[in-house]
Amino acid sequence: MRIVDLLGKDSITLNAAPKSKSEAIDMLVDLQVKGGKIADRAEYKAGILAREEQGSTAVGEGIAIPHAKNKGVKAPSLAAMTVPDGVDYEALDDEPSNLLFMIAAPVDGGDVHLEVLSRLMTILMDEDFREKLLGAKDKDEFLKIIDDTESEKYPDEPQEKVQDSGADGRIRVLAVTACPTGIAHTYMAAEALEKAGKKLGISIKVETNGSGGTKNILTQAEIDACDGIIVAADKSVEMSRFDGKKVISTKVSDGIKIPEELINRIESGDAPVYHHAGEKAAESSDSGESLGRKLYKHLMNGVSNMLPFTVAGGIFIALAFLIDTIAGAPQDESFGTYTAAAAFFKTVGGFAFNFMVPVLAGYIGKSIADRPGFLVGLVGGYLATTGSTFASVAGGVPSGFLGALLAGFAGGFLMLGIEKLCDHMPRALNGIKPVLIYPLAGLGTIAVIMCAVNPFMGMINTGLSDFLNSMGSSSKIILGCILGGMMAIDMGGPFNKAAYVFGTAAIASGSYDIMAAVMIGGMVPPIAIALSTTFFKDRWTEEERKNGMVNYIMGLSFVTEGAIPYAASDPLRVIPSCFVGAAVSGGLSMAFDCTLMAPHGGIFVFAVVGNWAMYLVALAAGSAAGMLMLALLKKKRTEKEQ
Repeated sequence: MRIVDLLGKDSITLNAAPKSKSEAIDMLVDLQVKGGKIADRAEYKAGILAREEQGSTAVGEGIAIPHAKNKGVKAPSLAAMTVPDGVDYEALDDEPSNLLFMIAAPVDGGDVHLEVLSRLMTILMDEDFREKLLGAKDKDEFLKIIDDTESEKYPDEPQEKVQDSGADGRIRVLAVTACPTGIAHTYMAAEALEKAGKKLGISIKVETNGSGGTKNILTQAEIDACDGIIVAADKSVEMSRFDGKKVISTKVSDGIKIPEELINRIESGDAPVYHHAGEKAAESSDSGESLGRKLYKHLMNGVSNMLPFTVAGGIFIALAFLIDTIAGAPQDESFGTYTAAAAFFKTVGGFAFNFMVPVLAGYIGKSIADRPGFLVGLVGGYLATTGSTFASVAGGVPSGFLGALLAGFAGGFLMLGIEKLCDHMPRALNGIKPVLIYPLAGLGTIAVIMCAVNPFMGMINTGLSDFLNSMGSSSKIILGCILGGMMAIDMGGPFNKAAYVFGTAAIASGSYDIMAAVMIGGMVPPIAIALSTTFFKDRWTEEERKNGMVNYIMGLSFVTEGAIPYAASDPLRVIPSCFVGAAVSGGLSMAFDCTLMAPHGGIFVFAVVGNWAMYLVALAAGSAAGMLMLALLKKKRTEKEQ
């Protein structure tokens, strides 16, 4: 069986123009149905959407490979679509996808088609092949390009890969790739790693854990002799065989996106030694990371899922105040709900805000203990916002943002402990563990924990709020400088995120001046660089000057990451300059008593900034300070260097 045997003319559309990812999926599903291999369209599409919920199947380089294996499929088949202008398919590289293949795999039947699909995933990594497909004038040419390329790369029947060893007779790097369905990403990651190894001159062998079973299996002799192993997998793989070896465990998408970096980490010795500790270790995707890195990832998982509630809720509340301001409403206790329109926005925004802290705790718990941890973290976070009513000592005092953080982490690790204890229960009870035992035990335990924790965390939270409210003007200016500067130190890293989380927590407690200082500090670095590339062109290369214009937009939109390429190329000059500029803006924002209820949006939410005119002054002053410091620190380039 060959690729063209799975792809008929009726299942191909050239030069399509879907407006969205969902529309592209519908078009591809219709092509599959038209091909006659789908028994139940609804069930097949449900499988496609379920796979997308696990992560986008757009792998970058303009490629998207949605796929499903379920009872809605009668026989293996492919559908293909070219989109010249591209469609946003949520790709790894944030670029539009213009070459889409949809895979349909039956639940039962032979696995020969899986070998064929693995061939497709492999040849799609060839840029010339992709360009030929996009340039095909008709369906016949499209199919011929595939057939010719497959014949050239696979002249014989599929067989186990034979990997060339290095000069010392051993394979230096081993790898395992696996994705949840084992159809697309598994083979693309394998191909990307093999190509990267060939480019670097490093012998590599990749084991694929696909739907058709494990292929190219790593032998114990190869494992013993290798320098290290890359496990690029989104599902559990056999890990005990790697005990004592250097192992990098990562997502399957990283195998596609950064294969050279992974191989270099193995060869440079920058990989932890794996120590097998049973089944749980085999399921962990970050077993080689430090405790601090794990905790940071759990926190960022909570923050990223919390942000939509914070941003949308904050903007709705800000709009309520703006509407009442325009309407001339008295600024008393009814301000923000004086008019019907304002009351609508204030109420809806308030509902979103109420979810913010529980969602933070819930997703921290889920990051640690998967679905069992979500319930425990979510309820713990809610108890943190309402106060414990289970003990009179708590007095119903909420512990707020800090209590929710504790609830998320405590709930997650608590569930890991409960799961460990339940491992000793009879196997007959395995079916009721996730639906009865875990939720009941977790819920009861987190309730007791929050009953004990709320009073103490509430005192800390109240004390911090009172401290911020009691700070004099000079102290607030210093705080603004620190927070603004933190936004520019690593531009999206831990310092930046810590300042941002502090700002959102302040919003939740009613302190809006802190968020104003945080956002303006994040806006300055890209703007300062853009100004420098405009007015001090002789400090930058032609490419840097060209890209500098984009940083005006990114800075005004509060996208600090726009400054990262410049900071990476010259960190000793760019980062201090951005830090100083951001600190100046943050301090001035505090000095001018500027406030911000919307934790994102940049210039697009300036209409709801308190004292917005002086906020603009603070932004201009900090950006100018950063620009001038860059001019002082960076040397002029010669004409040849420019």
